[in-house]
Amino acid sequence: MAKSSSTALRSTALYEIPDLAMIDQHGETISTAELFATDRPVMVNFIFTTCTAICPMMTSIFQQVQTRLGDDSEEILMVSVSIDPEQDSPEALAEYAKAFRAGPQWSVLTGSLEDSITLQQAFQAYRGDKMNHAPLTLMRANSSSDWIRLDGFASANELVDESRKML
Repeated sequence: MAKSSSTALRSTALYEIPDLAMIDQHGETISTAELFATDRPVMVNFIFTTCTAICPMMTSIFQQVQTRLGDDSEEILMVSVSIDPEQDSPEALAEYAKAFRAGPQWSVLTGSLEDSITLQQAFQAYRGDKMNHAPLTLMRANSSSDWIRLDGFASANELVDESRKML
């Protein structure tokens, strides 16, 4: 069932998360199956560090959510997945995360191109090419909850409201 908000189309879905070995901005290998098996609320988007259009906007919105949630932001796992892993090394992701003041609850992931595509496909976010990607935020209260899918630019206020419902 889809519901429209002022900036994003809201729907719910179930996604089967594949077990992939991704690398975070600290150079640590992360299992996507383990990462998303958490019972913490999760917020996910797809970005690439050299993007000059929607990615900085989506990342800025995540940063605003982190700020507005204050101490509660530590309760939410925030994940940004690179859709350009050939350029987005862990070092590039670390610089990107630092530029947006990503807190310790925010993982920025890269990996092989194949794994990035597989994860995008798992979330029905793959558009064939990084230049065709669209703004998308996915949220889930816990590992047994449906995912909330927000297609389009969800505002920081919308994401904070959704996050508070999940805490």
